[in-house]
Amino acid sequence: MRLYNIIKKPIFTEKASSMELLKNCYIFQVDSSATKIDVKKTVFEIYWLEVASVNIVKTVEKYKHWKKWIQFKRRATKKAYVTLKDKKSKIDFSVIK
Repeated sequence: MRLYNIIKKPIFTEKASSMELLKNCYIFQVDSSATKIDVKKTVFEIYWLEVASVNIVKTVEKYKHWKKWIQFKRRATKKAYVTLKDKKSKIDFSVIK
């Protein structure tokens, strides 16, 4: 698997920003076949930062109903919670090395 296909995009939510400040943890949406080792290697290769731990969560496909007969589907995704070793290091998403 190619390096830039493993991490699809960073997730910017209220929960993600609070985890970034308190625990030095970043959330990424990753490929469905990616493993913890793949994510750890990819973060090191792209951002040159040491990773302490990686936790992976699979979200479930959900359905939302509107006006009783219209149904929307939210796709299942896979998220990786990446915690960095150094508390002072930060990921700058505007620059990719």
